[in-house]
Amino acid sequence: MTARLPPLKKGGTSARECANPFIADDDGIIPLTDQDWFKDDATNRFRDFVRTVWGEDNLQANLSFVAESLCLGALTAKRGEQSLETIRRYLSNQYYKDHLKTYKKRPIYWLFSLGKQKAFEGLVYLHRYNDSTLPRMRTEYVTPLLGKYDAFADQLKKQLEDASTSEATRLKKDLTALEKKQTELRAFDDKLKHYADMRIKLDLDEGVKVNYGKFGDLLAEVKSVTGGKGD
Repeated sequence: MTARLPPLKKGGTSARECANPFIADDDGIIPLTDQDWFKDDATNRFRDFVRTVWGEDNLQANLSFVAESLCLGALTAKRGEQSLETIRRYLSNQYYKDHLKTYKKRPIYWLFSLGKQKAFEGLVYLHRYNDSTLPRMRTEYVTPLLGKYDAFADQLKKQLEDASTSEATRLKKDLTALEKKQTELRAFDDKLKHYADMRIKLDLDEGVKVNYGKFGDLLAEVKSVTGGKGD
C-alpha cells in the first residue's frame, strides 16, 4: 500500500513559526473513550494533529490511510465504519497493549482505568503527572462524564416509550450496557477520590515499576508493569 501522508519538508517549521501550531494538552490528561464524550479525547486530538500538520485538504485521505493501515494488522475491519471510528476503536481497545509491548512493560504513558466496561480511561504522560493530576481528572472528566451518562440514560428511556419491538430490544441492550458503565464509573470515582486526596508524588529515580505501583489498581495492567503475573 502506498502511503498517502505527504512527507514533511526538510527542516520542518518550528512551532513558533507555524501559524497554527499543535499545542500540548493543557492538563496532560487524554481520555480514551469508545464514544465522542470529550472534545480533547485521544481520537479528536489525533485528528487535530493530522489536520494541523498536513492540512484540512488532506485530512480525510490521511485518516483513511491510518484506518486502513490499522486494519492490516491491529484490527479487523468493520463494514460501514468510518475512518475516525476505526481509529477510535484502536485507541480504546488496542493502543495501550501495543504501548506496553513497545516499552517492554515500562510505559511512559499511564492508563488510568477500572477495567472491563471502559467506563472511563485516561492517559497521563509520566513526566507531566503531578499531585494535582488526579483531582483534576475527577473534576474535569469523571464527574462530568457521570452527568453525561445520566443524561444519556434518560434519553434512552424516553426513546423506549415509543420504540417498535425491534428498536426497543436494541435500546434495552444499550441501556443495560450503559448502566454497567455507570456502576463502574461510580466505583472508579470512589477510588480516584481516595488516591486524589493522597496527593501522590512520584520519585522518578525509583523508576516506572515502583511509581506505577503507588496507585493500586487504579491503573491498567498494574500486575504486568509492577512485576506480578505475566512479567
